[in-house]
Amino acid sequence: MEALIVFALALLWDVFLGEPPTRLHPVVWFGKLIGLLDSLYRRRSPVLDFLVGTLTALIVIALAFLLSVSPVFVPYPLNYALAIYLLKSSFAIRSLHEHVARTMTENLEEKKKAVSMIVSRKTEGLDRAHLNSASIESLAENLNDSVVAPLFYFLLFGLPGALLYRAVNTLDAMLGYRNERYEYFGKFSARLDDLLNFIPARLTVLLYLPIGGRRVLRYYRLARFKINSDKPIAVMSAVLGVWLEKPGVYRFPGREPENGDIRRALRVYRLIVGEWVVTVLLLIAVGVCPCSGR
Repeated sequence: MEALIVFALALLWDVFLGEPPTRLHPVVWFGKLIGLLDSLYRRRSPVLDFLVGTLTALIVIALAFLLSVSPVFVPYPLNYALAIYLLKSSFAIRSLHEHVARTMTENLEEKKKAVSMIVSRKTEGLDRAHLNSASIESLAENLNDSVVAPLFYFLLFGLPGALLYRAVNTLDAMLGYRNERYEYFGKFSARLDDLLNFIPARLTVLLYLPIGGRRVLRYYRLARFKINSDKPIAVMSAVLGVWLEKPGVYRFPGREPENGDIRRALRVYRLIVGEWVVTVLLLIAVGVCPCSGR
């Protein structure tokens, strides 16, 4: 019952209030700590870079764990308030929807700016179709990273699971690049993120089945470019019937994505989120998951 109340109130917070203030957001704290540790270390050798990068990840994960158990040391009823706040910080349903909705503008320059806020690729040279694709891809990938995965780990391990996943996902977002600076320093973070997302990414695919049927499975089989991140993108492409492409990395077939397809993708997003939220509520209510405490 406690887990059910905490999750329900965290969900209501997300829907009606959105994200906590930036300066008080645990994910922002993770990001600042990662940035600080990254800036303090001068790259030396592959082995040393990997070891220091691994230590950096473990420090951030330790912070996430300490935050996750902090409600135990807070008196009632503030412990519930803190748990609700921390759980809400681990997922972002409303915020993701709002950021993607801003990319629906017909003004090309405004679209480029809005898309640049949600993707890591450069948007200056992208045409309208590739901007639409990038927006939909970001929505599909972050449906897993920002909604399905953190709540999956909440079901398994309670608040520590949700916050530790969010810390690892933030580490990967900041350090998980295959370039000279992060090839070894970010390798541990990237591989740990791959491991933690393996099941949630495929669970996200299953959530599309009631909407897209066999076409979802056909496109899932085409997703052989990445370990995890291309799986939710492939099935969103299947449901919408549009091509989604990151040039030089992957491309899923379909017609050219238009501005209105972003709106359609957001409708699909709401359906998938609804499926998953109801599933989480039911699993907690019947006590079949560890977080329910039964």
